[in-house]
Amino acid sequence: MKRLVKPFLPIFMLILCFAGDTERRKRNILKTKTLKKNKINIVTMGCSKNLVDSEVLLTQLRGNNMDATHEEVNDDANIVIINTCGFIDNAKQESIDTILRYADAKDEGLVDKVYVTGCLSQRYKDDLEKEIPQVDAFFGTRDLPRLLKTLKANYKHELVGERILTTSGHYAYMKISEGCDRPCSFCAIPIMRGHHISRPIEELVKEAGNLAKNGTKELLLIAQDSTYYGLDLYKKRNLAELMQRLGDVEGIDWVRLHYAYPTGFPLDVLDVMREHPSICKYLDIPLQHGSTEVLKLMRRGTTREKQEELIHTIREKVPGIALRTTLIAGHPGEGEAEFREMADFVERMRFDRLGIFTYSHEDNTHAFTMEDAVPEEEKQARANEIMEIQEGISWELNQEKTGKTFKVLIDRKESGNFVGRTEHDSPEVDNEVLIDASKHYLRTGDFADIRITEATEFDLYGEPV
Repeated sequence: MKRLVKPFLPIFMLILCFAGDTERRKRNILKTKTLKKNKINIVTMGCSKNLVDSEVLLTQLRGNNMDATHEEVNDDANIVIINTCGFIDNAKQESIDTILRYADAKDEGLVDKVYVTGCLSQRYKDDLEKEIPQVDAFFGTRDLPRLLKTLKANYKHELVGERILTTSGHYAYMKISEGCDRPCSFCAIPIMRGHHISRPIEELVKEAGNLAKNGTKELLLIAQDSTYYGLDLYKKRNLAELMQRLGDVEGIDWVRLHYAYPTGFPLDVLDVMREHPSICKYLDIPLQHGSTEVLKLMRRGTTREKQEELIHTIREKVPGIALRTTLIAGHPGEGEAEFREMADFVERMRFDRLGIFTYSHEDNTHAFTMEDAVPEEEKQARANEIMEIQEGISWELNQEKTGKTFKVLIDRKESGNFVGRTEHDSPEVDNEVLIDASKHYLRTGDFADIRITEATEFDLYGEPV
């Protein structure tokens, strides 16, 4: 997961990067406009949290008997809603490129209306309105009722807890809270998403039940900060009770936890994870760095020693757990010594899964007041070195799986293989299990017991038992 980004550019410069490339962008839009009016296509950029927002919007539109689709292959809708990402520069660029493509389509008469919502729109609304006047309206991350009203649809409260999925259906992302109250130096999420707001347990359990009735077997819990869950509603960290309740929902076989902030991590979650059969022994815990000095500059409220102690506690309380983390290379203040400390941290902690970003200098964040002194080439070189270390660790850990049998959820059939995941792997970012489709038959969305016969750095190969 070597996601490397370009240096920070003001938003109007990002727009200019694509403004002269009109012909290329036109080629990506269907040249014949549909005669059928008021078909709405939702285009989603960025992370799984944005995907959930798009699914909620899709559910509301169809609940109003409107013809709405998500990322329509034919691209023949006359109304387009672009749900943007504004997290780091390359994500901003991708979102702006998409807006400009549909702005051109509107100029060409291929679409009637273009609306923009999501993080980029929340953060840069004024600039975007000036630079891309073809867009009919911009909406923020919490403007769903206003967006629906603009589309002449009503916000239907009875649809809360209902959701039309855009994933395969046998797994679903579940956003347990919105926003973030953490002060991390590098992060603009609080600017775009606002303060932390937990969703009530009853609402989430209802949603899980509805999903299960429609065939969902795995819930992937997501939030800007899942560790904080419940503090606003229940005056305590209530993530353990939520996971217990979701794990008890009939039809839900796996509940997987993502994006747990390490500071203040509620240890009772580990008891539920160890004891409840439906809770995956898996934890996505973004640590961001392995140097105490850099963690201080990042305003993470912890130290390398405290992080290591937490990792040891997690592994002690939940034997066999798979840990995924995310790191940042090149944050202001990261010299060669601090980077070496992070590399040593990765080697010693031996994470099961790891991704790394290069630091992106984001305006209006605390780190933006610091000097972005590490050249982009050096940031990328450091990120590549971390991934090389992780590849070696992953290869060694995967070799230990050969000859063992795992419960595997089959996600899809692709390139002559059935492709699935163990409880230690989340979709799109983690290891996959490949089973030769010419020799074995499996059904997408089903579980199968698979014996691992071969392993590489990031893939496992197996056969049904």
